[in-house]
Amino acid sequence: MRTDFTQSLTICIALLITGVAHAAEPRPNILFCIADDWGVHAGAYGDKVVKTPTFDRLASDGVVFEHAYVSAPSCTPSRAAILTGQWHWRLGSGANLYGSLAQSIPVYTDLLEADGYFVGYTRKGWAPGQNGERPRNPAGDKFKNFATFLKQRPADQPFCFWFGSTDPHRSYRKGSGAESGIPLDKIELSPNFPDSMEVRSDVADYYFEVQRFDRETGEHIKKVRALGELDNTIIVMTSDHGMPFPRAKSNIYDEGARVPLAIHWPGHYEGGHRVQDFVSTTEFAPTFLEVAGLAIPDVMTGRSLTPLLTAGEGGWIDPTRTHVLFGKERHVPSQVGADSGGYPCRAIRNDDFLLIHNFEPDRWPVGTRDYKNAHIKNSWLGDTDNGPTKSEMVKNEKQDAEHQRLYDLSFGKRPEFELYDVAKDPAQHHNLAANPEYAAVLKNLSQQLEGELRATQDPRVVGGGEMFDQFPYSGGAPKFPAPETSKTKSLQKDAIAK
Repeated sequence: MRTDFTQSLTICIALLITGVAHAAEPRPNILFCIADDWGVHAGAYGDKVVKTPTFDRLASDGVVFEHAYVSAPSCTPSRAAILTGQWHWRLGSGANLYGSLAQSIPVYTDLLEADGYFVGYTRKGWAPGQNGERPRNPAGDKFKNFATFLKQRPADQPFCFWFGSTDPHRSYRKGSGAESGIPLDKIELSPNFPDSMEVRSDVADYYFEVQRFDRETGEHIKKVRALGELDNTIIVMTSDHGMPFPRAKSNIYDEGARVPLAIHWPGHYEGGHRVQDFVSTTEFAPTFLEVAGLAIPDVMTGRSLTPLLTAGEGGWIDPTRTHVLFGKERHVPSQVGADSGGYPCRAIRNDDFLLIHNFEPDRWPVGTRDYKNAHIKNSWLGDTDNGPTKSEMVKNEKQDAEHQRLYDLSFGKRPEFELYDVAKDPAQHHNLAANPEYAAVLKNLSQQLEGELRATQDPRVVGGGEMFDQFPYSGGAPKFPAPETSKTKSLQKDAIAK
């Protein structure tokens, strides 16, 4: 940590630089658009079915990132990590779903507001959770919509606005995707799912809400353009984690932890570049502070993305950005009986491999199937949102070897270490941790992961990690399907077979 003298000197220099920047040109507005449970499904990433013209335009005119990862594939900790610029495991209760965020932890919104920004959000900000000692949501004051926010904005004051859509979070209106014209037969299903019309329709319903988020983000951008301030507004479009489907959301495979990311600031960042460097959503906070001319607090573990944005090129840019960390603490308390724990795990991902360390391999990765004896009454595979795909996979588990394999990948227990060769196995289905040919890779990545977690004071490594399992939980859980229908009766017959 810095000495008091060094800190004081740094603050003085930062204030002088900020004053010069203020005098030279107006500080940029910040429009942050975050979806709720959107995986990497966009035209800019090669999806030929979902229509995302807003994201695709931001990607083509701005900078799009191929390897953007969240800190945790769970709403509360992911959003907390974004706001604080820190890994979620450093945030106490904020590492868990329905946790809280201590007021002593700085968030970029408060820092910007204290320096003259008009700050606010609409719909879903930091959530779900308890504000606790904080007087308001960490994302700022809540507004009915962006138009109301802009109307109340003082003249000549830069703004920082958080558009927190609730799309494409479940639940969906069944059949909405097909009704809108999305061709079910053209959808390229995830290798995690069995192929059936029920699953295809479920994915189409998800696409329908992805498209709505894209359209509404475009409407927000039009409002900025109408103000004549588009050239001085940095626009970020992303998600808090992957799609709400099995082996995606609440899992630290790519389908859970990797997210879309495009950043657009015309006239400041040269557009048309695709960046391969590994980046984390914890790096939004230091980026926003830097472009606003503010000092980045020492406590923030994220680095500013500005060097990547201003490089004027795509591909691999920074030789130090060869990997990224992420992990998970408690999503839903969905183990059996008195066990209030989650499924703690950490991962390191580089261009060749994904290594996962599961700290409690005897627990159920996404919760128990035994809903009658679950920690929360009737919780059923509680870390996976209910929906047609989940139900189909459970109902058809024993249909054949392939259905059994996919079921086990999503809901079965996992070993302490998982190692995947992502070039050969992009779906991350074939665990190589016990393969002697990969022993050196396993050893090296394990040492690197532990070293970096220790450097960031991760309680799961330095001690005290059991606290995450003990924090209060005020939320619910995906329950065993009700009311009963012929389908749910069929599910109930074998719901606790395992």
